[in-house]
Amino acid sequence: MDKQQLEEREARIIDLAVTFCNEHLDEECALLCTKMAQKLGAKQDSPFQSGRVEVWAAGVVYTICSINLLFSKKYRSKISSKDISDYFKASAATISQKMRAIKESLKINPVFDTEFKLKEVTRNNPPYRLGMIAKLFSFFKKEK
Repeated sequence: MDKQQLEEREARIIDLAVTFCNEHLDEECALLCTKMAQKLGAKQDSPFQSGRVEVWAAGVVYTICSINLLFSKKYRSKISSKDISDYFKASAATISQKMRAIKESLKINPVFDTEFKLKEVTRNNPPYRLGMIAKLFSFFKKEK
């Protein structure tokens, strides 16, 4: 697959993911999905080179929802994995496989990584807060 074809696939994946987010989630989720898809598309060995674009879009949305705990009943927009599966007409197992591939490709640690986290989730994440405290202490140690 040449670069232009890959860029077209990436653009279609982003369009599908953003449309879903605009209909069922929010603008911040759409921005995170866009960022994730762009990062995956820019990789030398982009996983977007094969597979249905709808399934990759579902995988991106599912990954963002998963790492942000959006399937929790506490989240303001009640979303389920079935909603994603039904919308993109893909099996939950296939979408879950894409999520694993995405997390592996981008080396995402769902607890400590904040790159693809919603702002409110990052602020309320105890490991993140502990990490910030650790950085603060290490900063003051260097000052001495």
